[in-house]
Amino acid sequence: QVQLVESGGGLVQAGGSLRLSCAASGSVFSINHMGWYRQAPGKQRELVAVMSSGGSINYGDSVKGRFTISRDNTENTVYLQMNSLKPEDTAVYYCAAVCLILNQRSDYWGQGTQVTVSS
Repeated sequence: QVQLVESGGGLVQAGGSLRLSCAASGSVFSINHMGWYRQAPGKQRELVAVMSSGGSINYGDSVKGRFTISRDNTENTVYLQMNSLKPEDTAVYYCAAVCLILNQRSDYWGQGTQVTVSS
């Protein structure tokens, strides 16, 4: 089992910045990928950014060039630096972890943190 706790959401004006954090605990040795997804009202959950244990990164098209994901393996924490925020970035942001143990996959989600960008 892996527990994920997010922090750092809030209200910001368009053009501003926020930094989200996600701390993992529990069976952190099994984490293969860790990252962020978001869900806006009436929309499907979408990829924001994900990083593998090997360091490879994927970003959603809408955040490329504005958001940066990073990971502190010593603290079992993943960060999302969000710059040049737009009103359309408003959503609940969820931390996610994909764990692999003996080729069996388990997905874990945080409780979500609200990000609101005002115009």
